[in-house]
Amino acid sequence: MNRILLAEDNENLREVMTDYLTDNGFTVDGAANGQLAWEAFCENRYQLVILDVMMPKMNGFDVCRRIRAKEDVPVLFLTARVQEEDQLLGYELGADEYITKPFSLPVLVAKCKAILERAAGRAMSNDVFSENGLTVNFVTRKVTVAGTPVDLQALDFDLLRYFLANRGRVLSREQILDRIWGFDYDGSDRVVDTHIKKLRKALGTCGDRIETVIKQGYRFS
Repeated sequence: MNRILLAEDNENLREVMTDYLTDNGFTVDGAANGQLAWEAFCENRYQLVILDVMMPKMNGFDVCRRIRAKEDVPVLFLTARVQEEDQLLGYELGADEYITKPFSLPVLVAKCKAILERAAGRAMSNDVFSENGLTVNFVTRKVTVAGTPVDLQALDFDLLRYFLANRGRVLSREQILDRIWGFDYDGSDRVVDTHIKKLRKALGTCGDRIETVIKQGYRFS
């Protein structure tokens, strides 16, 4: 089930949207301001983020900037502001769609579904990653380094794919655990370090592209 982060400071509107999206098959976490939205994003994994542009403590544009520095999750802006410069700024920040208040709830659901379908299509269209001697086929799950096949366990392949999907972004142990091991994992987060060590060794000359960022996590350069 797709999980949505909904940041909207109008409590009545947030509740109405949450109820309608839930009735249409989504799991929704609501946030009353931008700061709470950012904190929720850092703690959880979402398939879509809906941001009101004008919010207290941190506006939607600032939240989107922070999100884009960490992950490529789809973002839908809600706005009562229709100025062209605002929309252009949103798209420059990586927004996938705008919806202008007041809006129809069925239209909101349709836009959410369309955004998620496009995101899934983009992910499926990128079947092969090839750069600087590292080649990864996401369909056949085969990996080569400088033309030499690399044998990876299923979990380590998923870990590599997650790094490649977030190249250049720092991923915390918590984010990696949630994405690869799942939300119900209750073991030590040091399992991440163990598997990254294995992955680096398996990738040979490409292994040093997985960088340790002190006190933050890991980044694929």
